[in-house]
Amino acid sequence: MDHSSLNKTRLELKLGLEITIDPWKELIIHEVLELKFDDWVTQVIATARSAGGGIPTIFWADGIAFHFSTFPDTETTVQEKIKGKIHYSSVTFAVKEKFERQVVKEGGTVNFTDVGHNEIFSKLISKLKAESKFKGN
Repeated sequence: MDHSSLNKTRLELKLGLEITIDPWKELIIHEVLELKFDDWVTQVIATARSAGGGIPTIFWADGIAFHFSTFPDTETTVQEKIKGKIHYSSVTFAVKEKFERQVVKEGGTVNFTDVGHNEIFSKLISKLKAESKFKGN
């Protein structure tokens, strides 16, 4: 047995740990709301101002700006997560072809984060684009 194999064996014996990556199996969205981009940004700014300020952040990927809400972790939702199911209570989205880190409008600012590298979000965006009423407008 060489030195590296001996160290690996000692590490396995010491840790006794197997690491498993178990990707999500399903994303279930209970409500989808599409808005026109400018209307949504105005609404997001107004909501942030009424909540005491701060600069809100919206996700963006492949021409779609979006935000999702989840359910609180209860015994039921945690059991669903363990089964590989993510539940979003709602997803709000708008067509926004060009990525900008920040949009400034009268009354406030909204930041955007490009999350296109996330596989789940990429699949979600494909579905939202297919359902969009406003694409091309």
